[in-house]
Amino acid sequence: MQPDLIDTAEQNVRGILALAVEHDPVKPAVIVYDRQCDLTIGLADAYRRCLPDAVVLDYDSIGAKSILDALGHLTEGELVVLIQTSRFRMETFRLRIELFRRSLKVIEHPHLGRMTAVEAVTYVDSLAYDRDYYRGVGRALQQRIDQSRRGVLQGDGEQLVFSAGFEDAMLNVGDYSQMKNVGGQFPIGEVATESKRLEDLNGRVRIHAFGDREFHVNRPAEPITLVIEQGRVVKVIDSTPEFEKVLAEIRADEGEVFVREFGLGLNRAMTRERTVADIGSYERMCGVHLSLGSKHHIFKKPGIKKKLTKHHVDVFAVTDDLRLDDEVVYQDGAWTVGLK
Repeated sequence: MQPDLIDTAEQNVRGILALAVEHDPVKPAVIVYDRQCDLTIGLADAYRRCLPDAVVLDYDSIGAKSILDALGHLTEGELVVLIQTSRFRMETFRLRIELFRRSLKVIEHPHLGRMTAVEAVTYVDSLAYDRDYYRGVGRALQQRIDQSRRGVLQGDGEQLVFSAGFEDAMLNVGDYSQMKNVGGQFPIGEVATESKRLEDLNGRVRIHAFGDREFHVNRPAEPITLVIEQGRVVKVIDSTPEFEKVLAEIRADEGEVFVREFGLGLNRAMTRERTVADIGSYERMCGVHLSLGSKHHIFKKPGIKKKLTKHHVDVFAVTDDLRLDDEVVYQDGAWTVGLK
């Protein structure tokens, strides 16, 4: 990473620490990182600047046991930062979940090795935390989703209709005041819901990107059209070989392709044109995404057993506008509610 990009990362990290996770820099913190890609090294440097008294551990040099021993000294409310080329493996459990169980604050940056040098700039920009924007737009969308009886997504002349309203929206906007855990995977910026009744989702949607079988963002040369009836994909127009492989895996394991998550991404650093390769980061992009497959553990649906669900594939909708009831909440590439 170039020095000016590390400077930008430092500025954005300071915002996350102060405004999102609200960590006092004099309190104990542990930074765990690896040196397998430039982005992990540069981001670790940015955190060092912001947390000069933190314990900094190189995962590749000291190994999992020593790291777990160091984390074991932390107490409730203290901070762990995980900066990973892929994802750290610590014994048999997911590290972030274990740290949350101990009431520690966690900032996680996984799969940084998926990003190219150009995408690293986008990724660093996506870490900027505008508290008024995220919380204002996020809460405004949550209120409208929870009250609306109908939603209409329009793009490239196609229309997808949610005629039964939505499940209560969940926020990922850096406000942890009403949440059990503080922190999570960054970048942030999303409002998540789904149709109250899956069978009341019908129409067509064009998708400009999707998550492939390696959890990378795949961008077809031309958008793919999904025909959706009663909450299931029944036909695909202008598909690609890679997308057909994704659909084939879902059908093989689950029999049919459900459409579940309705995700409203808020992160303005990422757009249809400005992307990163990691699907877990790109799903925060400013726009609309859906998920294919029956796996969506946030909401329960009759007839879908959690232990039998296997697939959750994010697909990104071409969106000219989104209406909740009679109000346009997204247009011209931006959210139109909750702004000062």
